[in-house]
Amino acid sequence: MRKRTSRLLAAAVTAALTATTLTATATAATAGPASASSAAASDPFYSYDGSTPLDSLAPGTVLRTRTLPYHVLGLPTPVTAVQLLYRTADAQGRPAANVTTVLRSLTGDSGRAVSYQSFYDSLDPADGPSRAVAGNLSLGGAIPSAEAIFLVPLLAQGYNVVIPDTEGQSADFGAGPEYAITTLDSIRAATGSPATGLTPDTRFGLMGYSGGAVASSWAAALAPGYAPEVNARLVGYAEGGLLVDPAHNIRYIDGSLMWSGIIPMALIGVSRSSGIDLTPYLNDYGRSVYRQLEHASLTDALGHYPGLSWKAMAKPQYADPNSVEPYVAAVNRTNLGSAPTPTVPGYLAQGNAGVLEGTFANPPGIGTGDGVAVAGDVRALARQYCASGTAALAYQQYDALSHFGVPAAWAPQALAWLNDRFAGRPAPSDCGHIPAGNSLAPQQPVPAS
Repeated sequence: MRKRTSRLLAAAVTAALTATTLTATATAATAGPASASSAAASDPFYSYDGSTPLDSLAPGTVLRTRTLPYHVLGLPTPVTAVQLLYRTADAQGRPAANVTTVLRSLTGDSGRAVSYQSFYDSLDPADGPSRAVAGNLSLGGAIPSAEAIFLVPLLAQGYNVVIPDTEGQSADFGAGPEYAITTLDSIRAATGSPATGLTPDTRFGLMGYSGGAVASSWAAALAPGYAPEVNARLVGYAEGGLLVDPAHNIRYIDGSLMWSGIIPMALIGVSRSSGIDLTPYLNDYGRSVYRQLEHASLTDALGHYPGLSWKAMAKPQYADPNSVEPYVAAVNRTNLGSAPTPTVPGYLAQGNAGVLEGTFANPPGIGTGDGVAVAGDVRALARQYCASGTAALAYQQYDALSHFGVPAAWAPQALAWLNDRFAGRPAPSDCGHIPAGNSLAPQQPVPAS
């Protein structure tokens, strides 16, 4: 039965990804982000209307449950998905409701699960993975559908897979600490719901690439303090293409050909999650770009603003981003270098051929990367974990691969690494062999010119 379902799933995923990608993309592009958001927002499952105030409920409390087929690009597959509305918190610590999806193990095994954090990277709630799983189509939502290529091997090996909407229901792009809270509370919800088949004894691995790596790293870092009962069941975290210090990433992609559109997306995300307004520091052009991308996905930004720079968007007196004090405070809160060290083993992979994606910069103190993520930052974080922690850490740098190229090499390695952790094999360590990286010290404000 498991082999038959696995074959059907693989066939369904392949058919969906090959036969409907162009149709789905065209439909989403025609509808536009606003239409997609409106359609998804009409789903009552996402709204909490209970009589008990959210702040009276424990984090991870399940508020709603529904079961449906796992969809890929709008097409149903044979896999059962259980979706949970659960209590969590936003970036400012305020109680919030969020959604996570549990894909049931094909073998019925309740003892193993992987929390897979998506790289959907969007400012539009309609692009969250739970919406894509439920069958909603949007251009940004095609990203979590495409991630089925990472999920199928996990399901085929009998894992349960938990996929949280890491950005919350307001799509707080780039808010690493919030990503961690939604992820950890998602695990609490998944193991507390009888509908999922998971139990408080289920062991978990964390897995994610790019934006999903941000969520996985922050979850591993905050788990001992925020959710110690979850941390006790973690076997480790496997991730690649990690953004460590957002201030460095913004300087690295400044003026790049493909990734520069992430700069305004990051400004919008940090403004939204922190409750600040950065538009007074922008010139007319900067505010125009800001408005264009307020509800954008990664697909709306990549390659759409070649050569865009902070300086081109800022008023002259704020040409240095560190002259904007609210920005400095916000990016410092999302610097992984200032977060606690995880207590479970980790595997980090990072590319360093960003020139392949049109990022040619090599800023002093920052250096090169994979096009968007800075290799020196990841090395520095790995060395910091080795120096301050006791858990083994494996590190791999692909000097010939860029951000889009690394997943093909990383994914099978990550799966093999997780398999070994669940099997109880000793975790490998590259501590003592990782080259030096950058300073991850907090950014310091400078006067406006």
